[in-house]
Amino acid sequence: MKKAYFHFLGDLNHFLRTHDPRQETEITFRGTQSLKHLIESLGVPHTEIGNLCSVECDLDLGYIVQDEDHITVSPAMNPVDDARFLLDNHLGKLATYLRMLGFDAYYQNNLQDDDLIDLLQWDARILITRDRRLLMRKVVKQGYCVRSLDPEIQADEVLRRYQLKEYITPFHRCLLCNTLLQTAEKEQLLPHLQPLTRQYFDEFRVCPDCNQIYWKGSHYDHMLELIERITERLDP
Repeated sequence: MKKAYFHFLGDLNHFLRTHDPRQETEITFRGTQSLKHLIESLGVPHTEIGNLCSVECDLDLGYIVQDEDHITVSPAMNPVDDARFLLDNHLGKLATYLRMLGFDAYYQNNLQDDDLIDLLQWDARILITRDRRLLMRKVVKQGYCVRSLDPEIQADEVLRRYQLKEYITPFHRCLLCNTLLQTAEKEQLLPHLQPLTRQYFDEFRVCPDCNQIYWKGSHYDHMLELIERITERLDP
């Protein structure tokens, strides 16, 4: 049997069942094994992995692990300026929050794992899920495993991971279907507005896909408060 020793940094220790982050994790193995295979066998998806290094040099996930290797594994940090997300069917609230913040967040509540993988093969989005095994599939090039169960904190995690604070543009996407909104003249919408809405509001946006109408009602103030909480937590 061969042995290798891994030192996982930062919140990668979230994926390890029992581990002291100050200590190395030992793994025994037979034959020829890649770094990707051994790290994922410990429960850490490859999409969560940043720099890999041994005493001698930097490594990549295809590296064939040698007996008595000591390898340091850093968490991934992937700044992007054109974040396009694909969310699994358990993250509907997070999808709404990301859309509210202006990000392209594709979500349907009936998509199963194989559907998500099929979508990724023709549309290179960032997969967001709590299913670490799904992130381990080879076709997944970019992805993030949210840690929290709270959708608001999940939004913090995603924005921090991909360094997206400066790209927040609230109220530009439909919360229901993800389409970019268009401004609309009140006169065109009058047949679709309730009497009090017609009386008190003059600025409207509409989704050209599902025809959902948006205006700055009481819900708008609640969303502003949510956005403020999220952006404040992203400050250093």
